[in-house]
Amino acid sequence: MNNERRVVVTAAASGIGLAVAKAFAANGDRVYICDINEKALREATEGNPSITATVCDVSDRSSIEAFVEAAAAALGGIDVLVNNAGISGPTSPVEEMDPDQWEAVLGVNLTGTFNVTRLAIPLLRRSDAGVVIIMSSLGGRFAYPDRSPYAVTKRGLIALTETLAAELGDAGVRVNAIAPGAVEGDRIRRVLQGRADASGRSLGEVTADALSLQSIKRFVDPNDIAALALFLASDSAKSITGQTIAIDGGSKAAV
Repeated sequence: MNNERRVVVTAAASGIGLAVAKAFAANGDRVYICDINEKALREATEGNPSITATVCDVSDRSSIEAFVEAAAAALGGIDVLVNNAGISGPTSPVEEMDPDQWEAVLGVNLTGTFNVTRLAIPLLRRSDAGVVIIMSSLGGRFAYPDRSPYAVTKRGLIALTETLAAELGDAGVRVNAIAPGAVEGDRIRRVLQGRADASGRSLGEVTADALSLQSIKRFVDPNDIAALALFLASDSAKSITGQTIAIDGGSKAAV
């Protein structure tokens, strides 16, 4: 594989997406990213000449069309697509779920990924080593009470991964999903603090409960997820497709 691949990563101005973009850039690849947050995009690309960017709302089809066109023009094609964009959505039982919030989560997590990938496929087919990586979740593998739209979309992305792998295998395009567990960072800290505040328990107690669901008693490092993405896009994984790879510390339930 050419050492300088053309890599596209969605929602990559922070968190997992930024870690993935930086890992590919450090590997010698050229990376084009998007995010809805323009300020964060400027910060993400500052000092990283291998990473270029544009604003994109993956819930908006015309925004996606402009993004994929811009990425292809800037890179001269696409070899690797990492679908990272997603939102967590509401916390509510199904019977109380706001249908508009349900549709908003589906629009970003599932339909957004579908549209980005759909438009990138002709470019990936022309690559010598096309790869698609889709970010699913622990919440897509286990029941997730009060988080139905998130769980449904993340489970749906696993089905999309398997379907794309079957459709694109003849073109040599590999498609795999990554299913992270609870990831170290501001988001999980906010979630746990919210649980602590709601229950009257300490943050330490709530954190211990969350980690009790895992064999490895620490949350996932975003850089470990980036390393897994780098592996799945490499020649070392040339026989791996249609798979969902969990990276969750051996979790037995959604956190």
